[in-house]
Amino acid sequence: MAGSKTYSISFRLRRTTYEDAFVSVPVTDEVMQDKTDEQGHRRLDADKLSRAALCLASNSKTRWRAEGDPILELHPIQVAPNEHPGDSSKIH
Repeated sequence: MAGSKTYSISFRLRRTTYEDAFVSVPVTDEVMQDKTDEQGHRRLDADKLSRAALCLASNSKTRWRAEGDPILELHPIQVAPNEHPGDSSKIH
């Protein structure tokens, strides 16, 4: 059987790792609502706070910690592996 053919089926997989980090958003005018309430007080604006937190999280100094093991699943879009040299998605 030296000349027999073998076949294989390639699957595209996806591995997702979740990480968490904590950032501290300073309470400044930039994260307050533009208008005052009926008592004349300005309140925090949750959307502005969230945007500020995401901005801080993109800083390279933010310390991220892996949360649990990576999740391995079939990729929802199955395509043929690329034929480019060095492509790690090609099965050898």
